Amino acid sequence: MAIEIGKSDVNSNPKRQTKKPLVLASVMLAMFMGAIEATIVSTAMPAIVADLGGFTLYSWVFSAYLLMNAVTVLIYGKLSDLFGRKPILTVGIIIFLIGSILCGFATSMKTLIIFRLIQGFGAGAVTPIATTIVGDIYTAEERAKIQGYLSSVWGISAITGPAVGGLLVQYVSWHYVFWINIPLGILSLVGLWMFLHENVEKKKHKIDYLGAILLMITISTLMFVLVESEGRFGSWKMVSLLILSGLALIAFIFQERRAAEPVMPFSIWKHRAIFIANSTSLTTGIMLIGISSFLPTFVQGVMEQTPIVAGFTLTAMSIGWPIASTLSGRMLISMGYRKTSIIGGVFLIIGSIAFVTMSASSGPIWAAVGSFFVGVGMGLTSTAFIVSIQSTVDWQQRGIATAANMFMRNLGNTIGAAMLGGILNNRMLHYFSRKDKSITVDDANNLLKASDRDKLSESVKSILQDGLTVSLHSVYFVVLTFAFVSLLLILFIPKKNDGSV
Repeated sequence: MAIEIGKSDVNSNPKRQTKKPLVLASVMLAMFMGAIEATIVSTAMPAIVADLGGFTLYSWVFSAYLLMNAVTVLIYGKLSDLFGRKPILTVGIIIFLIGSILCGFATSMKTLIIFRLIQGFGAGAVTPIATTIVGDIYTAEERAKIQGYLSSVWGISAITGPAVGGLLVQYVSWHYVFWINIPLGILSLVGLWMFLHENVEKKKHKIDYLGAILLMITISTLMFVLVESEGRFGSWKMVSLLILSGLALIAFIFQERRAAEPVMPFSIWKHRAIFIANSTSLTTGIMLIGISSFLPTFVQGVMEQTPIVAGFTLTAMSIGWPIASTLSGRMLISMGYRKTSIIGGVFLIIGSIAFVTMSASSGPIWAAVGSFFVGVGMGLTSTAFIVSIQSTVDWQQRGIATAANMFMRNLGNTIGAAMLGGILNNRMLHYFSRKDKSITVDDANNLLKASDRDKLSESVKSILQDGLTVSLHSVYFVVLTFAFVSLLLILFIPKKNDGSV
C-alpha cells in the first residue's frame, strides 16, 4: 500500500530531486548522534558522578535531558508538519550541539543538569523528524525494510559508543563524551541541506504555545515529585505539586480541543492501533530507562567491573535491537503488526526476568544476555509501531503522529528516570538506616571508582554493595511489572492488524 505524500511531496520539484540514499545517510547520521549520546553518557555516568559528586542527583542528569526531549518532541513534530522537516530538524540539531558543547564544560552536577536541559531541548527534534523524513520519501512497503536500516544505527552506536566512551573515561576525560557529537551533527546538516528538497505549501499558521506551556508544567511537576519524593507523597509540597500537575493536564486537554492547530491533535488517538502503540511505548520507555540508566552502576559498583565492561553490557541491548528490527520488517510483511508485536512483548518479559534474578556473582555476561533480550523485544515492537502509525495517517499528520509515539516513549523515559531514581534512593536510604546510620546514599559514589572503592573497609564496602543490589532489584521488579503491562496492552491491538503490510 503506497502512501501519497500530497501537496508537500519532497520530490514535487523536478529540477531539485531529493536523493533518497544520501538523505537516508544524513538521517542515519543524525540518529547516530542521538544514539551514541545515550550509550556514551550511560557508560560515563559513574565516572561523572565520581568526579563531580552528588549521587542523589544521578537520575536528574537523565531526567533533565528527557524532560525537555519529551516536552519539545510534539512541538517539533507539529512544526515540521507546518513548515517542513528540514528547517525544524536543522534548528534541533544546532541546539543539541550547543548543549553538548556546554555539557563538556560542566564543573558541577547542577551545571551539568542545566546544560542537559539545553541538549534535550534540541534532541526533541532529532529522532522523530528523522524518522518522519523516511516516512515521507519511502512507500509503506519500503518503510518496513528501511526501518531496519535506521535501527542498525543503534547497533553501530552500541559497538562504538561504549568502547569510545569507556576509553575516553579511562584514559582521557569524561568531558569528551559530549563533544563527540559535534562532527556528526555538522555532517548530518550538510547532507540534509544538499540532498533533501521539500516543497511545503506556505500558509499562515497559529502555533499552540499555550498547549506547549501547559504540557511542560504537567510533565515537569510530575517528574519533580517522582524524583524528590523518595516514595513519600504525603507532604504538603508534594501534594501541591501533584495537584498542580493534574490541573495543568486538565487545562492542556481543554486547550488542545479548542486550539486551531493543537500540539497534540487527539483525533489521531481515535485509531485503536495508534492508541495501543502509543500506550505501549509509554510502558516500554519506562523499562528502557530503568535498564540503560542503572545497569552500568550495578556492573561497576557491585560486580566491580571497568567502565568498558559496563558499557558493553548495554551494547548487547543495542545489538539485539537492530537485529530484531530488521527481522521485524520481514515479519510485518508475512505476519502483520499484531503477531510481530506480541513476540516482541514476550522477549521484553524474558529480558526483565534476567535482571530481576541478577546478582553480584552472576557476572557481566548475565547482564548482557538480559540486555540482548530486551533489545530484541524493543526492536520488534518499536518497528511495528512506527510502520503501522505512518501507514495510518497522511503527510499532513505524519510528523505529529510519529512525534506522538516518540513523545510517549520519551514520557516513559522521563517518568521512569524520575520514578525509578526515587525508588533507588529510597530503598538505599532505608537499607543503610538499618545497617549503619553513618552511611549515606552519596557514599555510594565510592563504589563507582576503583581507587575510591579500594580505600573502603570490607564491612562498609559490603554494606554499600548489598544496599545497591537490594535497591536495584526493587527497580528491576518495577521494570518486570511494566514488561507484563506492555504485553497485555499489545494483546489489545486489533486483529485486523494481523494482516501483512
